[in-house]
Amino acid sequence: MVLAVLMPVYNERSLLERAVDRLLAVPPPPDPGDPAGRPLDRVLFVVDDGSTDGTTEIADQLGTRPGLVVIKHAQNKGKGAAIRSAHEAALAWRSAEGEPIAVFLIHDADLEYDPADHAAVLTPILDGRADAVIGSRFLGAAHRVLYYWHYVANRVITTFCNMLTNLNLSDIECCFKAWSRPVATQLTLEEERFGIEPEIVAKLSRMRLEEGGSDRPLRIFEVGVTYAGRTYAEGKKIRWSDGVSALRCIISYTLMR
Repeated sequence: MVLAVLMPVYNERSLLERAVDRLLAVPPPPDPGDPAGRPLDRVLFVVDDGSTDGTTEIADQLGTRPGLVVIKHAQNKGKGAAIRSAHEAALAWRSAEGEPIAVFLIHDADLEYDPADHAAVLTPILDGRADAVIGSRFLGAAHRVLYYWHYVANRVITTFCNMLTNLNLSDIECCFKAWSRPVATQLTLEEERFGIEPEIVAKLSRMRLEEGGSDRPLRIFEVGVTYAGRTYAEGKKIRWSDGVSALRCIISYTLMR
């Protein structure tokens, strides 16, 4: 079984190599289909989203490593566009034996999220309980204490999303999101920027999978993850306007599609 890690990158020259090294140093979780319990195969899809600070050159160097695919945008399009490029490439990818990607996981390149949490996030999918998993920074795991008003905005956005999707998530803006291949084949991503987060949640809430001659809603799990957020001085990129865009996306992808 093969895991795809989707890593969007924009102007992270000082962090990208550290982020990749940190991720690759953590073994993937065990493959449930392997009698010997060997880890999943893993392919890292790094998308350089039109960086202008030297990140592109670092990405090119990293692209020579086995199990690492680098995709480049000629100009900056946004995080959503980068995830979409990685997702499309992962869907099309095949191993030398023709094996496709089975599980997809988003992991940012800014060191805010810990790859040691991959096993916890992926386990509900790997053991057959879940079709998709959303991470949460607010379920008891360690997190850096930062901006109060960001927390308030996130609570408003998450509550509004829950009202329209009938889910009970605690953190729809968490960047750790994972899903199985049957989900991936139906998931068409459209948002260019940070609206990708509520778009994914809204679309997962409405998706149905065929099973036993009928269809059913997705089994969505939530898993607590650690979080070491950055300040704006340290490179944080999200803005208040992205919160407004998130509300637009929730309405668009739940009520108008």
